[in-house]
Amino acid sequence: MRAEEDTTIAVDAPPEAEAPPPVVDVADAPVIQNRAALLLPLTGPRARVGRSLANAANMALQDLGGGNIKLQTYDTAVNGPERAAERAVADGARIFLGPLLAENVRAISGYARSRNIPIISFSNDATIAGNGVYVMGFQPSQSIQRVVAFARGRGIERFAALVPNGTYGNRASDAFLSSVRGAGGRVTGIETYERQRSKLPASVRRLTDYEARTARAAQGGTVRADGTVAPVEERLAPVSFQSLLIADSGTIASEFLQSLQRYGAGADRVRYLGTELWNAEDRLRSARGLHGSWFASVPDAQFDKFAARYRQKFGGAPSRLSSMAYDAVLIANGQAEQWPVGGDFPARTLTDPDGFAGMDGIFRFGSNGVAQRGLEVQEVTGSGTKIVSPAPRVFQAPRVSMLVN
Repeated sequence: MRAEEDTTIAVDAPPEAEAPPPVVDVADAPVIQNRAALLLPLTGPRARVGRSLANAANMALQDLGGGNIKLQTYDTAVNGPERAAERAVADGARIFLGPLLAENVRAISGYARSRNIPIISFSNDATIAGNGVYVMGFQPSQSIQRVVAFARGRGIERFAALVPNGTYGNRASDAFLSSVRGAGGRVTGIETYERQRSKLPASVRRLTDYEARTARAAQGGTVRADGTVAPVEERLAPVSFQSLLIADSGTIASEFLQSLQRYGAGADRVRYLGTELWNAEDRLRSARGLHGSWFASVPDAQFDKFAARYRQKFGGAPSRLSSMAYDAVLIANGQAEQWPVGGDFPARTLTDPDGFAGMDGIFRFGSNGVAQRGLEVQEVTGSGTKIVSPAPRVFQAPRVSMLVN
């Protein structure tokens, strides 16, 4: 969403590479056993993200010493994802890594399924999963469930939420309701909002039930020790919730702070919760009102090490999504022993309940094709974030090891 006369708040997209580095394919692979296709936008408006993912995938092959697969990249933006998929199959590809966008997955899923080619997509749209499509993207529902459970374990019982209008907000709202109930808590209110600065205060006013609280406070006066009567603001009852989920970027969350304080739900009274969208926002530390907030996301330690190597190699920062391309290559390469040369990829291995361990920690594909991840809970501080609940290390026994040193 673009800013309109300083009234519309732009929603942060996942961080992209600082500069669109060239895609570097791995040369001189020792033995070509099977072919995998990397389907990404290498041109057009999403080229920077696409190139970052492509470079990460090739770095994974380099870390594997060339690996057991031949990886070739196809641009989904030039002639469309359908043409890219057809070219990949003509070249012998038996598994698709990507596409990045859900609409592109929908465009090729039927074609891939008819040829027994699994798709490991980097989208976060769970609705495209199943029937041979596996979704690696980070899921807001998992992030919300994790942070709500953590908050409940810290004694918080009453929860409320602010969610944006639209698909993301609808999914966040559903996840919030089921998570709170599943954790034995109570939802006292959910308010939706439009991402316009002028309209945010009204949603907070409704959520905090400010009108009714003010009316009750005005019915009687409290006499101070010096004989004066306390103003209505000092007689307001506390808000009905102990914790508030703001299901949006940290940038937008910070826009709520003034209104939350004004209507009695400031950080001194309410614990704020965020989603996975807060993970890559360095600006959180500068929003004092968000200090002490909690959010759940994939672990960052391995990605931070990878990002340092990426900067050294390409001169720019990788997209935060690039870890998925790295891990997808590890998955595809790891099935070499069960993948006959020229034959179908052994898709049954993708739903191994033991799962995998990659750059973003442990993950496994559920029976619905959506990646289930082990998440950590972080707390926002003035110096960045700190881990207050580490991510689990195993489901049972991970089958793919992290290669980033």
